[in-house]
Amino acid sequence: MKKSVTIKDVARETGVHVATVSRALSPNARALLSAEVVAKIRKTADAMGYRPNRVAAGLRTRRTMTVGIMIPDITNTLFPPIVRGMEGALEPAGYASILVNTDNDPDREARLFDVLLQRGVDGIIDAAVTHMDPHLVRISKDVPVVTANRMVEGSGIPSVINDDAGGIRMILQRLYDAGHRDICHIAGPDDLSTGIQRREAFETEAKGLGLKLPGTATIVAERYNEDEGSRCALSALENSPCVTALLCANDRLAIGAIDAVASLGLKCPEDISVTGFNDIPFLDLIPPGLTTVQILQFDVGRIAAEILLKRMTEPDARVPETTIMPVSIIDRNSIAPPKPGRGRKMRASGRSRKMKQG
Repeated sequence: MKKSVTIKDVARETGVHVATVSRALSPNARALLSAEVVAKIRKTADAMGYRPNRVAAGLRTRRTMTVGIMIPDITNTLFPPIVRGMEGALEPAGYASILVNTDNDPDREARLFDVLLQRGVDGIIDAAVTHMDPHLVRISKDVPVVTANRMVEGSGIPSVINDDAGGIRMILQRLYDAGHRDICHIAGPDDLSTGIQRREAFETEAKGLGLKLPGTATIVAERYNEDEGSRCALSALENSPCVTALLCANDRLAIGAIDAVASLGLKCPEDISVTGFNDIPFLDLIPPGLTTVQILQFDVGRIAAEILLKRMTEPDARVPETTIMPVSIIDRNSIAPPKPGRGRKMRASGRSRKMKQG
């Protein structure tokens, strides 16, 4: 069996001390050497087929150089850019990622936490966290944890989130400026910080604009997906026939809402305007083109990873508890001025359906 190449072999070949080779091959220590020395040693190590022994290094340093990344839904196109941002910061620092998918299931999430801890991860980035998560709070006392896109309010766990309130204010203003006064908010789940903060922002801003908010002005989705968007939109249009716009808490809800509008024989935006939040990939390919709040997906992941690296390598270093990332509006074609008389037609349509059912 071919003998593995060691650091001593690389040192002998390059004519430098073993400690110098070790520093050159360590992402965290190579800054102590000149770029020329690092390049020479790395080139020689690659040519010799040197591969670091992570198990042995872990025994010496009590680190595995792995990070657990938790996401709520692997099929949601929101998360690949966020995860890519995380890896973009972790890989140069020598860390490998273990990606797990919770399916928004608390029991599955708890099991996956145990799996990551059993693997000895050096830290966890949690993008699947619920608004109140005592399990994560307990884990954060033993392992560095950072949350991304969501947060556990009052927990002390560092989080990188988006300006949810600012985004809702801007998108609601777009609808208001287009002439809409009867607006329904399809809110995110009430156990997630994004759902709570965006709903509170809608209600506050709507009152500030002088909009009347009946009890049906907000409908809470159970999950962030298209089926819930469709269900909530149908409920909104049936129970509040004067509604001319649906402000959705995320893009998947908005896609479902547009489908529901079409199922009623209506058009977006001619009959009903619809907006989203996040600007997930490929929205420009879905007719009519969704106007939405754009978040910096890659940067959310990158900064969350940078904060975690800081916590793992400098345990006593101070990091911000909450980092709020800026958002912007992406204007497409899903907003139009309210159609005159649309409310009267919907009321008549609703009475007609009830008569047929009776």
